[in-house]
Amino acid sequence: MITSLLVSALFQPQGLPVVKADELKRYVSYLASDELKGRGTPSPELIKASEYIAAELTKLGVQPGVGQSFFQSTKWERGRGAGEEVRNVIGLLPGSDPVLSKEYVVVSAHYDHLGEAKEGEDKIFNGANDDASGVAGVLGVAAAIAKSKPKRSIIFMAFYGEERGLVGSSFYAKNPVFPLKNTVAMLNIEQIGRTDDSEGPRVGQCNLTGFNFSTIGPTCAKVGKEVGVPVIEHPQFSAPYFMASDNAAFAAAGVPAHTFSVAYEFSDYHRVGDHADKLDYNNMAKITGMIAACTLQIANSGSVPSWNKYQKRVARYIEAYEKLQGKPPVSQTNRGS
Repeated sequence: MITSLLVSALFQPQGLPVVKADELKRYVSYLASDELKGRGTPSPELIKASEYIAAELTKLGVQPGVGQSFFQSTKWERGRGAGEEVRNVIGLLPGSDPVLSKEYVVVSAHYDHLGEAKEGEDKIFNGANDDASGVAGVLGVAAAIAKSKPKRSIIFMAFYGEERGLVGSSFYAKNPVFPLKNTVAMLNIEQIGRTDDSEGPRVGQCNLTGFNFSTIGPTCAKVGKEVGVPVIEHPQFSAPYFMASDNAAFAAAGVPAHTFSVAYEFSDYHRVGDHADKLDYNNMAKITGMIAACTLQIANSGSVPSWNKYQKRVARYIEAYEKLQGKPPVSQTNRGS
């Protein structure tokens, strides 16, 4: 159960800093600016975005995650731009516990978008909500917890190529920098800026894909209740959207992994009108603070998340987990101190 001390630390002046709406806006405004030309994969602008994210993580005191570098680099292998460099951005907040520090919680988002259209007065797919908002959320979580000394290590990741088929996250899952066997959870962040959902306004609450697929859903729901930001299961989209973002690559490898979102569907989805001035940054700050609290709860818990064996949809993920671990998942096994 999340402690009142943790809530106080995250949301009171005497503890860790509150997530600042103006900082989230600063992140999004740059990543979704015309200067970055829609952050297509691959492109020079995507490389420029990766360098910006690495620089911001450095300012926050996050360590490089790939040796002395923030970049897991490879070459794009298909179609347009084949042979160009692409990068996952990876930062590390080392755990403080001598045992649990060898386990990892991933907080992630994708930083690419659709690039530029071939014609039209506005040709740039700025991708403010999809998914500059998620990257801003990752940086906001890092800012909130960077000085908290969590027991488990926390990995901050920004993936390339999500819009071209979850390519960056799939590459990481096949070439992990930190052992997937020791990666206990992945909290992915996608589209947390827009509150004008096609179904109506969504303010002060957050969806979680595959809500009941693992124990992460109920855990985050308890945390959300404590901090006043409900984490809910969308009755129609929670399960179908589970495979629609980078969490899917980790889940397929066996790691309990889900995506936080505010609006699943909004009017400018994959259109050139997805601009930074349409995001609700005050609401984003609340959502990001809640995700920070969930991250710390999992990072400091004496138990690890597990897949829900009573959900028929997760059989493939349980099988992948068992293969990864060499044993069945256990949700309530005490770990470390």
